[in-house]
Amino acid sequence: MIYSIRGKLTVKEVNLAVIECAGVGYACRTTYNTIAKLGETGNDAFLYTWLYVREDAVELFGFFDRQELNCFKMLISVSGVGPKAALAILSDVTPEKFAMLIASGDSKMFTKTKGIGAKTAQRIVLELKDKISKDSAASGFTQTVAEISAAAGGTAVSEALEALMVLGYEQGEIMPVLAKLDEKLSTQELIKETLRAFSAGNR
Repeated sequence: MIYSIRGKLTVKEVNLAVIECAGVGYACRTTYNTIAKLGETGNDAFLYTWLYVREDAVELFGFFDRQELNCFKMLISVSGVGPKAALAILSDVTPEKFAMLIASGDSKMFTKTKGIGAKTAQRIVLELKDKISKDSAASGFTQTVAEISAAAGGTAVSEALEALMVLGYEQGEIMPVLAKLDEKLSTQELIKETLRAFSAGNR
């Protein structure tokens, strides 16, 4: 498994970045959001990667940050959603927006992505919400979530928790931060403040 690549960016096209490392150019399929964040060709670049292997092909996918990589991995875990569809979705929405859509159950937004129909969009939301619920129950924090959600009015905290889990964070590291935040904050504000706390190392 190739975890990441660092080297010189030699090609930058729509949905494709080639990074040369030790004389080898690695072609990484990627999203519009990642391409937009990469520098000019000739500069150093870094991508988190995912190696996708099937009978007729081996493809490498690259992402600017782990949040987008985690969203990609969750998407391809949904039945009927392949890497190409996952890249298309993540080219249309940021990881934070994607997480919000899953947490709020908004499947309609996904149908705006070319090739994603209503049934596929609904399946994405249902399967990922179910996966998050199972992960939450397995972590042993379900009662704590219920207590904090009730104290904060319920919806915003629950949605923020689910969204942050979509981004790859564990419930055990999310809850202590959410518990300290103002209960009047919106879901989006709760997510931003939690991510800011993580970045600052204040977990």
